[in-house]
Amino acid sequence: MSLNTDHIRVTHAGSLPRTPELIAANAAKETDGVTPEFLELLEASVVEVVQRQKDLGIDIPNDGEYGHTMSSSVDYGAWWNYSFARLGGLEPTNVDRWADAQVHRSSPGNIVLTSFPDRRDRQAFNEAYNDPSSGILSHRKSVTQPKIAGPLTYTGQDLVASDIRNLKTGLAAAGLSDGFVASLSPGSCARVANEYYTSDEELVYACADAMREEYKAIIDAGLTVQLDDPSLAESWDQINPEPSLEDYLKFIQLRVEATNWALRDLPQEQIRLHVCWGSWHGPHTTDIPFADIIGSVLQVNAGAYSFEAANVRHEHEWRVWEDTKLPEGKVIIPGVVSHATNVVEHPDLVADRIVRFADVVGRENVIASTDCGLGGRVHPQIAFAKLEALGEGARRATTRLW
Repeated sequence: MSLNTDHIRVTHAGSLPRTPELIAANAAKETDGVTPEFLELLEASVVEVVQRQKDLGIDIPNDGEYGHTMSSSVDYGAWWNYSFARLGGLEPTNVDRWADAQVHRSSPGNIVLTSFPDRRDRQAFNEAYNDPSSGILSHRKSVTQPKIAGPLTYTGQDLVASDIRNLKTGLAAAGLSDGFVASLSPGSCARVANEYYTSDEELVYACADAMREEYKAIIDAGLTVQLDDPSLAESWDQINPEPSLEDYLKFIQLRVEATNWALRDLPQEQIRLHVCWGSWHGPHTTDIPFADIIGSVLQVNAGAYSFEAANVRHEHEWRVWEDTKLPEGKVIIPGVVSHATNVVEHPDLVADRIVRFADVVGRENVIASTDCGLGGRVHPQIAFAKLEALGEGARRATTRLW
């Protein structure tokens, strides 16, 4: 990952709003299959969104994750669900894990993830989560998830090739050279219901071996791969009762080691890791502090680390970098606008956040970004206004830093 030389570069965390035409085409694809008309629409949509990112001041754009099917305009899980079409060994179920109320209890030395509705934050604010007028999880379309019923294999070669081809077409049309494609991390992949592998270690490494094919395809195409790994931070809230920090760090250490296994021999300068605490608009009172896991995060062999730093639960954690040395040659990609609010950040606030990080780790080591993906989380009009504020804020920060 190259360093800034004369300005604060700008990117974002991945998902961007899909157009109504693309959402409708994705729905039609379920019955009609992939048609030439769908492929033409997908390519044209990617070309358009890459150009729009450039116009808004994004230096390192992506394809908006348009190759990852979004079920509706409100979709918190497309970053994860897309992988189901790219993995062999899965079997369909009728279970929607966002609604499935099964309870799984952990014990000291034995961590298991419970169901999404049994998360500790959801239990603490049960009335709010179950009130459709609260704005939490509202208007989400029910989507089922499969289970692992056989050996995991990667079957998404044609789909990732389409992602790569469309992004490279968009980059060429916009006159840009750098771009990234988001891909599921092994630890997040391993959260699929498992009825085949007999141990957590066996499961996580099987996910690593399968997803490595996607990482390698993206890198071999000359693009940057972004590993989406909320499992490192978000899993803390999905363990009931709250575990000891020692047990949790052991739990995510396996995921760090499996990730590095998947990334073996791949160039770190084309790898970025995205860590977040989940994209739903809830209280997040049970999020683990970034300081508790940053040592684990920095063990991942990536050239850049993307993380939430703009929302009201995590903005204060910029101070973790006062006590944590950024490894030589690595960069950080802090979120300086948030996916968790409809309020559009003022560019001066964005600039303040950027400068704060630059003062701690160096102006050359900071790429400005969003907390998490905006697509499926905020209205398209608001999402692109946030990207505009991000680009303008980076320009104002550049004036102050250079």
